[in-house]
Amino acid sequence: MSTKKNLKKILGLDVEYELDSSSELSEEDEEEGSMLKKMKTEDKIPGFIDYVFSWSIADILNTDLYKDKVNPIPDTFSSSVNYLESFVNPLLEETHADLRSNMLSVYSAPVSEICGVQTRGIPALSDNLSYSIALNNNRRNNYEPGHGDLIAITDVRPNCIDDLNRPRISYVLGLVEGTKEKVSNMIPILSSKTIAFDRERDTLFAVFLTNLTTNRQIWNALHHGGQGNTDIINSVLKIDPLAVEEECSLCSSTENERVNRSKARKVIETLGLNRSQETAVLNCVALKECVHGSRVKLIWGPPGTGKTKTVASLLYTLLQMKCRTLICAPTNVAVTGVAKRLMSCLTSGKLENNITYGLGDIVLFGNMKRMEIVGHKDLHDVFLENRISVLAQCFAPHSGWKGSACEMTSLLENPKREYNHYLGNPYEMNEHDFPLAFEDFFREKLFVLGKQLAFCITGLYTHLPTRFLPLEVVKEMVRVLDKLQSLETLLQSVSKEWLQRALIDKGEERGLINRKEESFDSLMIRSIKLQCLEELKSIRETFSEPNFKESRGIRNFCLSNACLIFCTASSSGKLHAREMTVPLEMVIIDEAAQLKECESTLPLQIPGLRHAVLVGDEKQLPAMVTSKICEKAGFGRSLFERLVKLGHSKHLLNIQYRMHPSISLFPNNEFYGKQITDGPNVIERAYEKGFLDEKIYSPFSFINITNGKEEFDNRHSRRNMVEVSVVTEIVSKLYKECMKSKKRVRVGCISPYKAQVFAIQESLGNSNYSTDANDLFSVNVRSVDGFQGGEEDVIIISTVRCNGSGSLCFLDNRQRANVALTRARYCLWILGDGKTLLNSRSVWQKLVTDAKKRGCFYNVYEDKNLSLAVTNALIRLRQFNSLFSTDSILFKVSNWKVCFSPQFHESITRIHDVEMQREVVSILVKLSSGWRRQQNKDKNAPNSNMNIEGGGGYSPLLELYDVKRPIILVWTTETVIENSTEMQVIKVLDILPRSKISELARRFDRVVDSYTRNQMSRCRCKQIQE
Repeated sequence: MSTKKNLKKILGLDVEYELDSSSELSEEDEEEGSMLKKMKTEDKIPGFIDYVFSWSIADILNTDLYKDKVNPIPDTFSSSVNYLESFVNPLLEETHADLRSNMLSVYSAPVSEICGVQTRGIPALSDNLSYSIALNNNRRNNYEPGHGDLIAITDVRPNCIDDLNRPRISYVLGLVEGTKEKVSNMIPILSSKTIAFDRERDTLFAVFLTNLTTNRQIWNALHHGGQGNTDIINSVLKIDPLAVEEECSLCSSTENERVNRSKARKVIETLGLNRSQETAVLNCVALKECVHGSRVKLIWGPPGTGKTKTVASLLYTLLQMKCRTLICAPTNVAVTGVAKRLMSCLTSGKLENNITYGLGDIVLFGNMKRMEIVGHKDLHDVFLENRISVLAQCFAPHSGWKGSACEMTSLLENPKREYNHYLGNPYEMNEHDFPLAFEDFFREKLFVLGKQLAFCITGLYTHLPTRFLPLEVVKEMVRVLDKLQSLETLLQSVSKEWLQRALIDKGEERGLINRKEESFDSLMIRSIKLQCLEELKSIRETFSEPNFKESRGIRNFCLSNACLIFCTASSSGKLHAREMTVPLEMVIIDEAAQLKECESTLPLQIPGLRHAVLVGDEKQLPAMVTSKICEKAGFGRSLFERLVKLGHSKHLLNIQYRMHPSISLFPNNEFYGKQITDGPNVIERAYEKGFLDEKIYSPFSFINITNGKEEFDNRHSRRNMVEVSVVTEIVSKLYKECMKSKKRVRVGCISPYKAQVFAIQESLGNSNYSTDANDLFSVNVRSVDGFQGGEEDVIIISTVRCNGSGSLCFLDNRQRANVALTRARYCLWILGDGKTLLNSRSVWQKLVTDAKKRGCFYNVYEDKNLSLAVTNALIRLRQFNSLFSTDSILFKVSNWKVCFSPQFHESITRIHDVEMQREVVSILVKLSSGWRRQQNKDKNAPNSNMNIEGGGGYSPLLELYDVKRPIILVWTTETVIENSTEMQVIKVLDILPRSKISELARRFDRVVDSYTRNQMSRCRCKQIQE
């Protein structure tokens, strides 16, 4: 292939190293193949998939299927076998409960039509149950099964669970074993039963039920059969708080330990840590040298205390010490968050000219889509699939480093020979209309090879581990690139004659050149050419690139030689099968309190690991558990929480840098025993942002909304549409102020209930607010659980519950409350019904009481815009009993008390004209404030109370106000006794057409006829407000 075509091949790559999709999938496929072989040869007892495939629909719907088999998970264990076995049945029950939940909502499950089924000949549990399926891709929004998906194969698109169990053909469970094959577009699956399919006659569908990848990995970790590394597990089976040492007594007394600690301290001093963070890092770094047993350290990181910064600083220090470390977290977001923070630490440590040497010691692996790698440009250079793609091209025999360096050496050593070779090669000659002149050929080939070398050199020093590419060699490579760049520049400025003479390097021709006449540029070309040759030869002698034939070898090489490996806890199971050149020494689990203890067995059993660092906060939410049986058994508990419960020491990060002091005060007192100090940044006056001027929008506010109504959506989750309207109004107000001031504002709306989250998202969606935090104004709406680990400038919490009795259920969870209350930087505004929360006997009762004591408790009607939002919501929702009542939000600041007759409520519910309802509200608000319509002296006027046909002597007591013809609002005044005092009130009698007024007047006369003279006198008394 010509050099020009080589260049096109190299430069055709996107700058971001876009992957061939096959490279992303190969790892999962090969992992699956080895797993299937292992299951076939070693599993004499039923495996995880056997259990799942054995469940009938009746089994799946039976909530008590594993009730008698799931025992409470103990706090201590007698052995590692006892420890691992205690999680087996709970894992099956949790899988069962998750599958049951998804099957009950199968009507909304992703579905694809199957257009082909073939038997497969690859090893599996049973060869005749291995199939490949093809999907009909002609439909929009088609579901494409992913690796580990459990699917139902059925002959109908199911609208309910019964559709899966039809008499003619019952559903078949299938497990997706790989990804879509590139050529055939077939997807490999393992099925629970034989699949009968006739393409001409049958119609089949693949229905997504759940993904089993994580639970399957956990199952494998629980069934290592004694082959796993149980050193760390054995150290945490039981904990004696009195016997646990902060530091190893044998290590701390050695000179080597003191030297290492001193070196680590010098590194840490550059990272800007506070004392508690620095101590945490130093204590963990000390584990590296300890060979006297396995140890586990806990770092307790409450919200805003710089937990991620501390972990990144620890990793930066371990990287300098070349300590092979695995970094895990429960979620992709948490993993990428730590990796990004480490990358920001490394920015200041790059070589001159922005060289990315050293990144080869860091690798991040996982699912490219779920990690959203495309959006994280700072992680592209450490993501494994990108690395494999780049290194594969650097190691390519002809266009890679070796081939390009060899060609460049030949070109510089003997350009004449290369030119003659070009003239004698018809294939290269055909690329040009006419043969290139020698000088043009040299320039073009130098440019092409220079680009190839630049790509390869950059790829090598970015992606190779430093132990395979010394720094001195990298500097030499960079010098070569600089010289080649200089050479390209000089070639443009020298004449063809002198260029040809400068490139001649044969002894018999050298004498033909008159050195005195040679230009400076020509001399420089000769000099740089010789220097490049010398350094290229030197690099080729000192650097020996690894030899790989396929991407699998590159993958193993990268994982086996990286210093820091990032992945989710579930993905860490893939490292068990890797043969590590140098074993991993330490595992750091971030967000460890959110990781189920059974899932932590995946990273803790990786061969070679000696120590673990768990970073988390057990005061925040644990892992989600679907099964009530498992929840009761403690299946969601983390290793971090269990160790804390047993009295294991934990190092507290004690300064918070996130929350305004008004926000941090309650969580610090309630959850952290006043152990947290506010950082210097949050106590500065500049932290008082004041996004809105009104007092109700101070840094910490509880906004009392008594007119809400909690209800269930079709998925049995609660929502409160009045609170939705208030949230919408507050966000709208913030947006307008932001657009006016041009100050960036990030808003987060939180609720414990999914239905409320959906309702707020739908309401805000009409305004098309941005969710991008980089925009001037952004809004993100999530559940409390979804916001764990997040933070925003302003947080609005919608508590939803409004029942007066104080029943909270799901909301009554201290950990969930802690997460919700600690997400805000500058402003935290909590919406809720104060009465319900005060009667709850929960942390929310304490919160409302605290807000009242601190003068941070406000009623929604104190803000006119919010009051109007509530009113409009009640009209829209037709909640007239709440709107038209004595305690209505309409009359909270009124001069008159307003009462309503049952007839009015009956009449108003029959009216569907929203504008008319709003007009009624407007009239009532004005009446309650003391306003009265000017008396019409014309007794024949339509709204006069003097011409009521059929009315008796008391008709003048009736007030008739036009709403919207022919509808009339009828009211009067009457007296009530309150606190032993008789007072006049407005009594709204009805809203009805004028034609029915006379009938109302006759009823009214009969009522008033029973009044005493004193009552009548008080009713007739009038005082008009000017």
